[in-house]
Amino acid sequence: MHFKHPEILWGLFLLLIPILIHLLQLRRFKKTAFTNVKMLQQVVAESQKSRSLKKWLLLFTRMLLFTALIIAFAQPFFAKNTVFKNKETIIYLDNSFSMQAKKGNTSLLEVAVQEIVKNAPKNTPITLFTNNNTFSNTTIAAIQNDLLSLNFSQNQLPLEAITLKATSLFSTTSNSIKNLIVISDFQKNKEASLKPSKELNNYYIQLAPSKVENIAIDSIFYSPESNETTTIKIKLSASQDLENQPISVYNGDQLIAKTAAEFNNTKSASVTISLPENDLILGKIQLEDAGLKYDNQFFFSRNKKEKVRILEIYGVETDYLERIYTAEEFEYQKNSIAQLNYSLIESQHAIILNELEALPEALVQALHLFTQQGGTLIVIPNDDITITNYNTLLSNFGVRLNQKITTSQEITHINFDHPIYSNVFDQKVNNFQYPEVKTYYSLGAKQSPLLSYASNEPFLLGKRGFYFFTSPLSSEFSNFKNSPLIVPTLYNMGVESLKQQELYYTIGKNNSVTIAVEGINDAVLKISNATNEYIPQQQSLNNKIVLNFNEVPSEDGLFTVKNKETNFKHLGFNYPRTESNLTYLNLENSKDIYTPTSISDLFDTLEKDDSKNELWKWFVILALLFGLIEIGIQKYLK
Repeated sequence: MHFKHPEILWGLFLLLIPILIHLLQLRRFKKTAFTNVKMLQQVVAESQKSRSLKKWLLLFTRMLLFTALIIAFAQPFFAKNTVFKNKETIIYLDNSFSMQAKKGNTSLLEVAVQEIVKNAPKNTPITLFTNNNTFSNTTIAAIQNDLLSLNFSQNQLPLEAITLKATSLFSTTSNSIKNLIVISDFQKNKEASLKPSKELNNYYIQLAPSKVENIAIDSIFYSPESNETTTIKIKLSASQDLENQPISVYNGDQLIAKTAAEFNNTKSASVTISLPENDLILGKIQLEDAGLKYDNQFFFSRNKKEKVRILEIYGVETDYLERIYTAEEFEYQKNSIAQLNYSLIESQHAIILNELEALPEALVQALHLFTQQGGTLIVIPNDDITITNYNTLLSNFGVRLNQKITTSQEITHINFDHPIYSNVFDQKVNNFQYPEVKTYYSLGAKQSPLLSYASNEPFLLGKRGFYFFTSPLSSEFSNFKNSPLIVPTLYNMGVESLKQQELYYTIGKNNSVTIAVEGINDAVLKISNATNEYIPQQQSLNNKIVLNFNEVPSEDGLFTVKNKETNFKHLGFNYPRTESNLTYLNLENSKDIYTPTSISDLFDTLEKDDSKNELWKWFVILALLFGLIEIGIQKYLK
């Protein structure tokens, strides 16, 4: 038994006063003469016995009455030892997209919020955090409106991160009881692992939807069966077997396609859609589904294709490059080294040094700056070069020429994994008509080539926007110009020099987009839609700006890249689809975890652990009872 006011128990010592009064006869008696003493002695004896019994009964009754009153004012109670310890409670509320799943007609997040508001103590200090918000040292009453207006988040904290964050929010006091309440659907993913802290009371409440059903638009890409940008393939997935699912494709507000994805009683499907040619596409794919809402739409864009600017600087004029770099896709121009306008260099995406005998120092410096700012450099050497002169340029890229070799070599090996050749061949080719060179330059260190000779020495190097042929391509030294390899090799080098925009970008990934801003000085680019505007990280390189989107935007949709009133591109951003997989962890038999059946059950349990069985009312009743007993003794005991 415990007392709320134990100091009042000192009042029990006051009970000694009536005991002392009872034991000591303080009343003085007066003698009176009486003639018949025998009868008087008998009456006095009987009277004294009766009066002595009555006094003792009254004494004990009054002492018990006052004892009960004193104990009642001390407020006794029974309670567990944990009641007297300081308690800290931290709640993690999962507001990821998977919590959009329905329980009845209400999302799991709304169910959780309503249960917390209804059952959690309103004014008990707590800390509550979600995937993107933290409410520290507050009460449910103070944050009730914030909880009721809580939005879904694309982020999902792994269970280990939840424990680590909660641990950082708890105090460092060792003698307090620390309760961590995790409210989630406990979606199963590669980062989901149950490793609770043994220093915490871990309460995991798993919310489950009424039906595990969801259909998601996973991704889109240009159809590999077509080399054009007019055909896209849409990939869908489902958590249950389906027959088919209608989908709609919009360009802005205009419906441009409506079809059905054939699942054929499986959990995946794909649809091919044709887009209008040459038009700006502000695309949105839409489906109707009663499951998660966030993955029912998908945004993409197709801007007008930007031409790649290529400058050839030649020693002896040739025409094979202009047949590769056609006007439909490239802005190709060429200058002789003798008449080179150096101001052209910084505005190019790629520069080709075509068989120059010597490299002027000013050109070497300009090309070094050009490549540092993201430009692509392609070097084809002359048969008659000064090796030390060329090494001045090549040393910037970790390449050094050794000597000229006049032995014939066949080009026999292709690096099929290099981006230049990744989409050129349907399968690896080991037996083809090998191109041959009669003269080449050996290198001072081993390099990773794109193309190599039978001796495994490199014919073509490529790294970090730099490409170097170890042999001249003139017909008298090589027949590579007549090989089928020359077109995809040089064409893809040109295309790769300007990173073309993707169909869409995934929020949260390290995406980058290159924007040409020729003629605009100190431009600060923004992206905006109808409701929000962001300034992404950006880096100026020559006449272009590279935008990085690892932090913005925070919501999906179509965004316009702009500077003041000038629009440059339109970009589609989508949430990652990791939350669409509705599979869940099994929390049964998990160590160091309590798994209440519901939020209300949890708070009932915690309230019982904190409750006190107060006894003061019973002692008041006892005092009243002893008071009634005293009245009875006074009235009926003569």
